[in-house]
Amino acid sequence: MITDTMPAALEILTSPALSGLRHGFFTRKGGASSGVFSGLNCGHASSDQTQAVSVNRARVAHAMGAEPEALIGISQVHSARVVTVTEPLSPPLPEADGVVTDRPGLVLSVLTADCQPVLFADRKAGVIGAAHAGWRGAIDGVLEATIAAMTELGAKRDQITAVIGPCISQAAYEVGEEFMEQFVIEDMAYSRFFSGGPNGRPMFNLPAFGLQCLRDAGVAEAEWVGRCTYAEPERFFSYRRTTHAGEVDYGRLISTIRL
Repeated sequence: MITDTMPAALEILTSPALSGLRHGFFTRKGGASSGVFSGLNCGHASSDQTQAVSVNRARVAHAMGAEPEALIGISQVHSARVVTVTEPLSPPLPEADGVVTDRPGLVLSVLTADCQPVLFADRKAGVIGAAHAGWRGAIDGVLEATIAAMTELGAKRDQITAVIGPCISQAAYEVGEEFMEQFVIEDMAYSRFFSGGPNGRPMFNLPAFGLQCLRDAGVAEAEWVGRCTYAEPERFFSYRRTTHAGEVDYGRLISTIRL
């Protein structure tokens, strides 16, 4: 039985680009989970104890000044689908990788463990968004789809700020030739997001690709916080690091934003 009688301090990374809006890229610090999930694992899809994950998510909601039911999550499937929410969601959660709203009090969230968590805001229009963008979602257009969904709520592209949170960096993202070919077939110019690695295999720059997608979509400002999930095990969960270590499962980081 896990009781939350003495919650540990959470570590929340924020971006000056989103100043004035309550938001955060939460690290793994300050959670109730143990073992390979030690810390703030917020993913119910993991094999962690359900109660521990619920406690972790409640701590996140509290840090965002909201009740747990106001913490909006989606069933992420590496797609370009985006949902617009106007009220708290009930299970089953919609399958999507982007979520937008214009309703104050709702806390939008995405889960990651190497993929890009991207938070969006048009302060003037009062519209926010969040997206989970791994390589598949990014190349399929989830970032552009999230921006489009925001404009349907009244946002303007040239007023939107987008911030990419902690994700895997190029130095840790070795891929195969067939992976690179998928990008080059899409657009020859995408070859610039790959460099040669120490093992003679391509290294993919996921955050640089995400930034290019955002800038091509016409946002006012786009940045990456510059933190690599693979390189900082004490702060971040990482699917790839877990795979290399031969561990059975991994935690999920949460990133949030609210009006």
